[in-house]
Amino acid sequence: MNNATDVRTKGSHAAGNGESGAASAVSAPDPRGAGMRRILDRETRSSRAGVAGIAAVLVIILCGYGLLEAAVRAIGQPPWLIDPQTAAERIIALPQGIPPLLLGAIGAVTAMAGLFFFLNAVLPGRRARHLLPDRRAGVVADDEVIASALARRARLAANVTQEQVMVVVSQRQVIVNVRPTSGVPVSENAVLAAVLDELRDMAPEPMPEVRVNVATSGVIGA
Repeated sequence: MNNATDVRTKGSHAAGNGESGAASAVSAPDPRGAGMRRILDRETRSSRAGVAGIAAVLVIILCGYGLLEAAVRAIGQPPWLIDPQTAAERIIALPQGIPPLLLGAIGAVTAMAGLFFFLNAVLPGRRARHLLPDRRAGVVADDEVIASALARRARLAANVTQEQVMVVVSQRQVIVNVRPTSGVPVSENAVLAAVLDELRDMAPEPMPEVRVNVATSGVIGA
């Protein structure tokens, strides 16, 4: 690659009460180019290797079993489970010979398995990360790091301790849970404004919506 630019990744996962994070750098071309976009896509999207491996193993087992039964039939031995010809005849004769409840259960399980693999194939898998703007680099921040920064701002706005604030960051939403100190009211609007101001400074992509929950029961102050 000709132009070298950093792709920085910080932290990992979602939730948040402290401030933590790690950074790594990857050499890449111009952040506005297609090369950088491909790198950022790899950093923010989850791998399909696990699901593809499961599908491959299932296909291998099914084909191996079919080959084994065919070989056993070819040498004149009794089948291990069911004769391939008998199985084919029963499939052709469906739904005869199978109780409707069992047939419905088999169909539902098969449909759910097919839907699982189909959705994993066509939907973009997402890691718990957001893109942050930078003129010279592509910056990828883990949701835990974003949650830590938002928890700090929410804590200062609510004037509570670190243990009284819990922030959960997902792809499209930020949930701020605050437990006030007994006898000390907390302004939900002030917490919301502080969190929104911090998010505007970060400008994560995509920009999540913010929801603030203030508990009705407080904790005893130290």
